[in-house]
Amino acid sequence: MKNKVELLAPGGDINSIKAAIIAGADAVYCGLDSFNARNRAVNLSFEQLNGLLTMAHQHGCQIFLTLNIIILEHEFNSLYRLLNQLVNTDIDGVIVQDLGLFYLLKKQFPMLEVHASTQVTTHNKGQMQFLNKLAVSRVNLSRELNIDEIKALTTVAHQNQMLTEVFVHGSYCIGFSGLCYISSVNSGNSGNRGRCSQPCRDQYQITEAGNEFPLNMKDNSAFFDLPALVGAGVDSLKIEGRIKGASYVYTVVDSWRKQINSFIHKGELQTDNSALYKVFNRDFSNGFLKGDINKLMFIDNPRDNSLKHFIDQSDKAEQSVTDQLYAEKASIKQNVERQIENLNIDKPDLKLSFSGGTSLPLTVWVETKTSSFTFFSASLLTPSTESTINQSALEKRFKSLNNDKYHLLDLQLEDLKKDLFIPFKELTEIKNKIIYSLNGSVDPVKAVTLPILKQLKKEPLKPSLLVLISKIEDIALVENSVAIFYYKLPDSFTKRSYQKLVDLFLQNPKLTPWFPAVLIAKDYQFAVDFLQNVKPKQIVTNNSGIAYQADLLNIDWVAGPLFNLCNSFSLLCLKENFNCKGAFISSELNYKQIKNIIATDDFKLYSTIYQPIMLMTSRQCFFQQTVGCKKSAIDDRCMAKCEKSTSIINLKGTSFSINKQKGGYPTIYSQEPLLNCEIVAQLAGKFNGFMVDLSTVAENNSELAYKVELLSLFTDLVNKKAQAEAKLKEVITNSSNQQYQKGL
Repeated sequence: MKNKVELLAPGGDINSIKAAIIAGADAVYCGLDSFNARNRAVNLSFEQLNGLLTMAHQHGCQIFLTLNIIILEHEFNSLYRLLNQLVNTDIDGVIVQDLGLFYLLKKQFPMLEVHASTQVTTHNKGQMQFLNKLAVSRVNLSRELNIDEIKALTTVAHQNQMLTEVFVHGSYCIGFSGLCYISSVNSGNSGNRGRCSQPCRDQYQITEAGNEFPLNMKDNSAFFDLPALVGAGVDSLKIEGRIKGASYVYTVVDSWRKQINSFIHKGELQTDNSALYKVFNRDFSNGFLKGDINKLMFIDNPRDNSLKHFIDQSDKAEQSVTDQLYAEKASIKQNVERQIENLNIDKPDLKLSFSGGTSLPLTVWVETKTSSFTFFSASLLTPSTESTINQSALEKRFKSLNNDKYHLLDLQLEDLKKDLFIPFKELTEIKNKIIYSLNGSVDPVKAVTLPILKQLKKEPLKPSLLVLISKIEDIALVENSVAIFYYKLPDSFTKRSYQKLVDLFLQNPKLTPWFPAVLIAKDYQFAVDFLQNVKPKQIVTNNSGIAYQADLLNIDWVAGPLFNLCNSFSLLCLKENFNCKGAFISSELNYKQIKNIIATDDFKLYSTIYQPIMLMTSRQCFFQQTVGCKKSAIDDRCMAKCEKSTSIINLKGTSFSINKQKGGYPTIYSQEPLLNCEIVAQLAGKFNGFMVDLSTVAENNSELAYKVELLSLFTDLVNKKAQAEAKLKEVITNSSNQQYQKGL
């Protein structure tokens, strides 16, 4: 039996972090007031972080800092200032989403341990190898995986000296993390920037199946699945909840601590999970972990379910149950407050005392709560009436010791004679020795500068038209067009569908394969086999595992738009580490955010100008809660056969399309497709190509003649012919480019 499994707790504010520590967390993940994916949490200042590190380490608890958002081009200077500070702290690791940040951490901050966020959406072997090449030491696996899939990826991780962590308690996201844009499109609050407004929890007009919260899932709890997780070799069990309070964090961590200790030390599981119901919950499910993705994972109420749970479980009067529960909640709060009140994260005091006289060295005595040091000047003090080492001179030279780590008290000069002198450079030398000693006799890491990327002057590019299709009938469009054609591969394969696709591409070498973002287990292996058997000259992939394989096979590859690429360093990451030939810039960016992105001369840039606006993709079924479904759970036949569609309408009257293609995951789209003519007018010279998505979902009117007309109009637009934009808007009457207008 594995003797150690980490319990990783959320910390949205100081009190919740303290609560996690006293409850027995092995590690806490928390964020500063910038660069982290929980803007709604209180978060920490840098000064608080230093105090927190000291306190946590005294209690044997590690601290991981979340830097898990995508980074914009203009933010790297301030990010570098933070990183240069972090390397001189005792931080135990940083949690990252952005590829540009992975690249810079590996290149210039190798002393920082790097963890891959759940926002990276890691779910196959190739993605683990991709992250390993970026010096990632730990991966938070996608929440949608079952225990067998987790075990397989953990084996890969351990073979590559990496660790895995798995969410075991707290809120489920219904969409794949990092690939959910519903908040971004709906309200301009991007989940990839830590600002998700959770529209999946919103109330909608009642559906045909009788639900008003059709996207709202129960909370995740693997409390009784600990043996399976330990058996799978999982290294860290992660609790969600950085916007929850201290009472919640304490209760959940305490329950899990007791469960882990009971199983590891006694081989027994505790059977009572009632404490977990006393704090916020939406009821619990372990459907993803069990591989039983069913309609019981939903609950038609996003609010706290704790009271309803205990009322349903009790034969007492409702008011009696209510009074008892709220008394227990108050007791939990008081208990936590009492236990954390003596935990202190204040900066320790630093006392400097100076002494000396004529023909004696200057003596500096340094004292902190836990240590003391004495330093002497190399030169002897000499009498002087000018440039003396008085109060003002010493405060000026030693004031930098009053920093994020220490509170420098007033300097003590009572034993220092007046009108004395030594070279001031010796004061600096003593100060540096003090810093060295306070830093555990380790030299501080010197600051590094952000690499400067220069855009070479060159002739504006003349972009090509790129077209994405997904129907065999649409291959007829290829013959009479100068456009470059991509063919969209499914998310899931059967042996039959796989062979049909292999034959299709062998017979149509002009088609470029377009790989989806999510490829789990057997579907990833089918996709790898496809690469090996077809050996295409080039591919576009939205999945980093396929990118890794393409690089191994010397197949040219382009990063698709779901890589969420938002800065120059992310492009460098892909080019230098994986021989990537080009990339689609994220559709969440606006003109100002795109224009300063720099690509090397041999790296191609692309953008999408017409497509269905994908809001989220899920491993869960959207139809059980909307139109209803005879099947209670999703299985492989659903993936292969189902092709339903419906819509939901929120209380503001906004409608969202729900679509399921054969071989695809259930997906929600905006009713309006993207039509972004502005980017062609403003930034055409920056891009090698503009993509038009004519796949089945993109165009409800699937007549070939209509698509031929669209192709002609988009060709004119890219070639900047007069009236092309006006004609397009006459044909496509209902569209949006609000993400390009708002940006991130």
